[in-house]
Amino acid sequence: MIFPQNSFKISQYVQFVKMNIERGMNSLLPYIEKIKKNRLRIGRLFLMIATPFTAVFLMQYVYCGDPWQISAPAFLANAICVGVLYYLICALLRKPAAGSFLIHTACALLGAINYFVTVFRGTPVLPWDLTALNTALAVSSTYDFTPNGPMIVTAVLLTGFLLAVLRFRKLDVLPRSLSARFPLPVRLICLALTLLCAFLASPQNLARFNVRTDVWDQSGAYQKSGILATFLRNTEFMNVEVPADTSAEKLDQILSTVSLEGASVTLDQKPHIIAIMNESWADFEEFGQLQLSESVIDGFSSLENARFSHAYASVFGAGTSASEFEFLTGNSMAFLPSGSIPYQQYILKDSFSLASQLKQLGYQTAAFHPGERSSWQRDQAYPRLGFDSFKSVKELDVPLTLEHGYVSDESDFNQIIWEYEHRDPNKPLFLFNVTIQNHGAYTVKDYPAQIVLTDQPGAYPMAEQYLTLIHKTEAQFLQLTEYFSQQDEPVLILMFGDHQPSVEQAFLDQAYGVEEGAMSMEEYMNKFRVPFVLWANYPLPEAPLPETSLNFLSALLLDYAGVESDAYGQYLQTLRTSLPVVTFAGYMDTQGNAYSHWESTDFTPLIKDYQTLQYERLFGGSYFKDQIQGNSETLSQP
Repeated sequence: MIFPQNSFKISQYVQFVKMNIERGMNSLLPYIEKIKKNRLRIGRLFLMIATPFTAVFLMQYVYCGDPWQISAPAFLANAICVGVLYYLICALLRKPAAGSFLIHTACALLGAINYFVTVFRGTPVLPWDLTALNTALAVSSTYDFTPNGPMIVTAVLLTGFLLAVLRFRKLDVLPRSLSARFPLPVRLICLALTLLCAFLASPQNLARFNVRTDVWDQSGAYQKSGILATFLRNTEFMNVEVPADTSAEKLDQILSTVSLEGASVTLDQKPHIIAIMNESWADFEEFGQLQLSESVIDGFSSLENARFSHAYASVFGAGTSASEFEFLTGNSMAFLPSGSIPYQQYILKDSFSLASQLKQLGYQTAAFHPGERSSWQRDQAYPRLGFDSFKSVKELDVPLTLEHGYVSDESDFNQIIWEYEHRDPNKPLFLFNVTIQNHGAYTVKDYPAQIVLTDQPGAYPMAEQYLTLIHKTEAQFLQLTEYFSQQDEPVLILMFGDHQPSVEQAFLDQAYGVEEGAMSMEEYMNKFRVPFVLWANYPLPEAPLPETSLNFLSALLLDYAGVESDAYGQYLQTLRTSLPVVTFAGYMDTQGNAYSHWESTDFTPLIKDYQTLQYERLFGGSYFKDQIQGNSETLSQP
């Protein structure tokens, strides 16, 4: 044996180490046994602490694929929001593992819902959207809900979690040992945690956790501050800001600024007025960046006896009812909460509108929309706005054809002709029509795209499907004006878009000539530009139409109809000479300079006056009351 003495010393050392390890293990055995004995309690405790945090992580991962964007304080705030429900489930059901699975599933679904809503319309779910669930469900069948990578990963994780819960049921409480494994003190602690989380999750307290809202970029706010906490903070904006002074003296002072010349048109008889709000009608060609196989807008600008221009909406990609609210009432979404839905929230009684004014002037007032009757609660809002009748898709009188799942503009415009031919012969007709053909999503497979980008054919299938649809709108509108050009009685037709479509962002960047993140204020306002065209079978003034916003458009329409506006309409026409554009996104002066509502400018007093007058018009008492004569609370229908 080599080095026997060294070998002997090494063996002694090994024996010494082994003996001490055994002694140490023996001393730890009581603690190990105690841990084994209480491992279920420790597991449940860890699960109950971790669940709110892992659920928030999963929710943000599904929503944006990058949950690390959220700040640490905001992450904690969202975990507190989740804790309100989770600890209540633990206290009531006494099953923390099953409750954890339910909470993770609910948060994943919430993330997915907000993801798809953001893709479809550009903004996530907002508090006031809950009043429009029926409208959302009515059009949901046309959208593509293909899950993305994070959703598939999450589904796998949740499936594994469910299997683990079923496999290790001891993490939850079995019926025969409820009180022993989840005693009353623990349940009381869960209830206390629920109350504490509920207190901390109030919108005011969430602000202390650096949870920030962004009315201009709700999607970004949901990514940086979390879905739940930002959603709750948005509830602060559900209340309309009350102007500082709404006294009669202040209102008189504002209206005293009105200074107008006579109407642009003088007619021997009141014309029939047809207003068409065309779904998602936009003019991307005006920016000069696209090479299309065929123009989809030239037919309007070259139409004989027509005037073509552009207006600004307050919404992008969705929010149709906001645009029709602005057009019909002359009010601006600029003074209402971000994303609010006026028909559901504010038109709760007889209200002033273009329809109510024309009704008082002896017009028959009718409306139709080839969609669901209850969408945006039009069936409740329209009678309060002064319409005598309203038809939805089920009451239309002409054969219906479809374009990518929606009633075509061909059928829609044929219904306009039917309404004209069946009007009350003793009254001029005011007909308001909201189309649906060009509604998103633009994802119908194998849809024959007739309009393509010649330099990148097939690169943007959604955009090409959309462009094909509005090209068909162009053809149908030309046929509509051909019909009315042969009528003896004067007819004035206005068609305008409600908002731009939600298509590929890369296409939009190319169309605008600038990426979204690099836009100036003026370029940002381009996202809200929509075309409008005025046509009549009688001579119109040669002067080109001004660019404006949808809230000013009805007053402009009356001017070209030779109909005098009421005091509010006259005020709007006066304001338009200084501020031709006032929208939720911002406002513009006559030189084309754009301003944010957060800025203080020389025009701020004018904006404040408009806000004051609108508040009285929409929510006030008797100042404008003598101008309304009790609209019907019910609509006639076939």
